[in-house]
Amino acid sequence: MKRILFVILLLFGLIGLAWAADDEEPAYDSNGDVIKTQPTAAPAAATAFKGFLVYEDKSTTSNHYAPSGWMGDYNDLNLDYGYNKEPHGGKTCIKISYSARGSQNQGWAGMFWQNPPGNWGEKKGGYNLTGATKLTFWARGEKGNEKIKAFKIGGISGAYSDTDVASMGPVILHKDWRQYSINLKGKDLTYISGGFCWVATAADNPTGITFYLDDIKYE
Repeated sequence: MKRILFVILLLFGLIGLAWAADDEEPAYDSNGDVIKTQPTAAPAAATAFKGFLVYEDKSTTSNHYAPSGWMGDYNDLNLDYGYNKEPHGGKTCIKISYSARGSQNQGWAGMFWQNPPGNWGEKKGGYNLTGATKLTFWARGEKGNEKIKAFKIGGISGAYSDTDVASMGPVILHKDWRQYSINLKGKDLTYISGGFCWVATAADNPTGITFYLDDIKYE
C-alpha cells in the first residue's frame, strides 16, 4: 500500500514539473544551446523637459509669451524687440529704456511677458511648464551698474491665476553680457501665464537706464 501511494505521489510530482516546464519553456539558439532571457525592463522614465523659449530672436516662431504687461510708470518705457546691434546670440536682442521721469507718479516701472497678450488672469492661456528646473536669460546694461529690482516668473492672480511664483534680485547689470538664472526647483508650474517679468525703480536709477535681454528660456 505504501509503495502504491509513493508511486502516485511521484506521478503527481512529475506532472507538476511538466506543467512548470511548459510555462517556462526555454528558447534555443542555432547551436541548440539554451538562450538566457533578460528580465523585463522597467518602464521608461518620463520624458525629460526639452526647453521652452520665451525669446531667442524677434523672428523665431517658437518664442512664447508677449511683453504686453507694462506696469507702474509705463509711459517711461520704450521697447525695441528686434535690436540688431551686438545681440548675445542670433540676429537680434531686446532693448529696453526706462526714463524714470515718473509719468504715472509711481516711482517704478516693469514689464510682464504674458499669454495671451495683456492677460492679467482674467483669461485662459497659461502654459504647463512642469519639468523645468530654471529659467535662464542673458542681460547687460548700456553703461553698467544699472539696477533691476527683480526678475521673476509667475505670480499673476485672478480667475486664472498662475500656480506659483519665483524671483531673483536685486541684480546689478554689467556692460558685458552675463547669464542669470531663476531657480524653479520645487515650484508648481502646471499653469504659468506670466512667463517673465522685470521691475526697476526710480530710486535705484534716478537718471533712468537702458538695458538689453536675450535668449530667455525655461530649462
